[in-house]
This record gives sequence, C-alpha cells and structure tokens, in this order.
Amino acid sequence: MKIQNYINGQFLPPVADGWIDNYCPANGEVYGQIPNSSKEDVESAYMAAKSAFPTWSQTTLEARSRILIKISELLEANLQRFAEAESKDNGKPISLAKTIDIPRAASNFRFFGNAITQFASESHESIGLNAINYTLRQPIGVVGCISPWNLPLYLFTWKIAPAIAAGNCVVAKPSEITPMTAYLLGDILKEAGLPKGVLNIVHGLGTSTGQAIVEHPGIKAISFTGGTATGAHIARVAAPMFKKLSLELGGKNPNIIFADCDYDDMLETTVRSSFANQGQICLCGSRIFIEASIYEKFKTDFVTKVKALKVGHPSEEDTNIGALVSKPHLEKVMEYIEIAKQENGKILCGGNRVTVEDYENGYYLQPTVIEVETDECRINQEEVFGPVVTIMPFHTEEEVLKMANKVKYGLSATLWTNNLKRTMRMSNQLQSGIVWINTWMMRDLRTPFGGVKASGVGREGGFEALRFFTETKNVCIKY
Repeated sequence: MKIQNYINGQFLPPVADGWIDNYCPANGEVYGQIPNSSKEDVESAYMAAKSAFPTWSQTTLEARSRILIKISELLEANLQRFAEAESKDNGKPISLAKTIDIPRAASNFRFFGNAITQFASESHESIGLNAINYTLRQPIGVVGCISPWNLPLYLFTWKIAPAIAAGNCVVAKPSEITPMTAYLLGDILKEAGLPKGVLNIVHGLGTSTGQAIVEHPGIKAISFTGGTATGAHIARVAAPMFKKLSLELGGKNPNIIFADCDYDDMLETTVRSSFANQGQICLCGSRIFIEASIYEKFKTDFVTKVKALKVGHPSEEDTNIGALVSKPHLEKVMEYIEIAKQENGKILCGGNRVTVEDYENGYYLQPTVIEVETDECRINQEEVFGPVVTIMPFHTEEEVLKMANKVKYGLSATLWTNNLKRTMRMSNQLQSGIVWINTWMMRDLRTPFGGVKASGVGREGGFEALRFFTETKNVCIKY
C-alpha cells in the first residue's frame, strides 16, 4: 500500500510523486511505499500550520484538553489495529506493541490533555514599589517534531501531544523506516475533531524532508529524538537561526550491580533492561558491571536466562526477541560483534543471525552477551543499539563509578544495591539524566526526561515539555 502525507486535515501524495519502499523486518520484503517528501511538501504543511495557529492558540484549554483526551480514547479503542501495524513496521513482538507502545502513546495524549489545564504561571508582588510582575506562557507558533524508529508512535506522540496541548501547530516527521502508525494516526485526528492544520505529518528521508523542516525559517522550535551525529547536525543548522532545540540523543548506559542487591529481582530485570525491544531502546543497560564477589554466579545465571529467550516472528505470542528494524541496522550490529571479538571480547552466548522458518529473509539476531576485559574497548564506548550487552567485574565503588562515567554519553544509569548511603552517593555522582535504583524503565510522565553530555540538550516530559513548547513573557505593572 502507498501511505500519504497528512496536511491540512487531508491525506495527500507527495508533490513530486517520489516514493520510498517500506520493508517488513520480519520477512525482509517490501510491503508498501511512503512519500519521499520535498521542500514543497514541507512548505505546504508549514502554510497549513501557520494558517491554523491564530485560532488554535486562542482555543480554550478545556477545548484543547477534550480533543487530546478523545485522541487517547480512540487509540485505546483501536489498540489491536495499531499494535499489529507497529509490529509489522518495526519488527518488535506484537505483544510488546500491545502492552507498551500503543498504550503509552494513548497515555501521552491523555497526560498532556490533563497537564495543560494545570500549567500555571507565576506572579510576584514588589512590596514598596507598588508593582506586580506576572508571567505569560505563550505558544511559540509552528514547531517541528522529528521522531525515531525504535518506539515509533510512543515517541512521536511524546512530542506532538505537548506541542499541540500548549497551543502550537506542528509539522511532524516520523522515521521513514517506521511510518505506518503515524499515518494511521491521521484518521484518529479527524475523528477526534482536531482542527485541520494543527498537526501535519510529512513522510520522507531525514536528509531531505527532515532537513527541510529543520532549516525552514518559519519553524521556530525543533524537538528531535535520534542519533547523536544527527543531533549535532541539527544544532549546527538550527542554532544560528535561534530556534529552540530539544535533542534527545544516544546512550551507552551502565547497569551497576552490587552484591547486596535483591538478586532474583535484579536478574529478571537485567534480562529485560538488556534486550527489551531487541535492545533498540536508548535506555537499555548495555554495559553491565557486576561486583566481583557475585560475578561468576551472575555470569552463569544471566547467560542461562538469555539463552532461554525465544527469537521468533513478531506475531507469535511467545516471542521474546523479534526482528531488528532493518537490514542495514542488523549489519551494523553484526559489525560491532566482530569488532568486540577483535578486541578480545569473549562471546558467552549469541552473536549469530537466526533463521526463522518461513521468514528466512527476516532481520533476526541472537541476544548476545560479551565478556570484556576493559571498559576502554569500542563495544563499551560506542552505541550499538541492538540485542548486545557486555559484562565485566568491578571491585570498588570508586572503580565502577569511574568506568560508568567514562563515556561521551549520559542518558540513564541503573544501580542495584540496598545500601542507602551508597545509593545517595552514587546517584549524585553518576553523570546521567536519569538514575534508576533497583528498577529499570519505571517512568512517571510528570518527571523530566533527557540526558547530559552527548546524550542531548533539554528535557521532555511533564511541565518541562510544556515549558519548551512555550515562550515566557514577563509583564510588569506599576500601580
């Protein structure tokens, strides 16, 4: 099937009639085409957004809230349809899309539909000066949202929901690798009564369609999730144009395990934090450091559990590991496994492609555990973004803290210990935007989300997102 852009409330083909093949990761076959949109398509989307902005920005908070909550309800009502589409497009198990991706996308709309009604500004009375200052939070105008392929609708809605809740109009681009659920969202937007032009969805390559969004002089803010190199390019283009930037980029997250942890809970969670979504989550703990006294036991138990994970077709309910998102990405992950071998990494399990019966051309890979001798190796310093983790022992808190922080990234960290003083010390010293203690991926949508160093700029989530998508104006009145 050919999907279309969603511009000004209508589904439209690309102006230049250019198309890109869309592959199904589970079988490696082309199952559709998406628009290869040009600057002209982005301009059409921008003009629709610009035209809609005066009315939408003045729409009451209650009215905006009702529409966003209606979108949430419609996503929940269409859970199966969207989960199947997400699984087919991305390669993730349908069970994962059904329990995590689509419910979270619905939650994003509901959360920001409610949050906008509680988003308050401040006032300050200047005693003795007969003056009062108050703050306005006004929508920016037309903003650009560019989302990645690993959690397609989940992260797409994480950006567009706060943007439109705050009164902006949006030109949005999903990943060209996983466009299907963003396309299907158009029908939901219509049914929910979102005015035309408020949200425009333009499909295409990052180097052309995405570039046109980033460099457009009328688009005043860019929210991007993706690779660090792409984020750096966006910053080079957008910063001289004085656009607001929110960049959620790569991660190389440490998972630090002390002997005093709740072992069984840690082991179960560490398997999940290593290989959920085929390891294609920026928050996966890809570097596992284990206190030396329990290292051999952990190595045995962890590898046993990883070997038991089923790699299979995403539609099968008992599949734990689905297909990687694309053939080029599979090849990249395989290259890193070879690099690890060359650097004296020991493959404890996995490391090979998997052939699934009747789907022999699918992009399947065994979950892979690599024992490394040093944290200086490339497999521990560079983002792989696949079902590959490394393990190595440590002896002291100081040693593991140094290794944890000795990467260019700083998105998340996980710490397993029941020592309260150690928890407080290390959570203060770990260089990351998120620290999970005795858990992983436990998210409260009210909390700020983002990283430090090469993991990004700015924060998403809660009121932080609403602050990003608004401009602050101070008004001072002398009376």
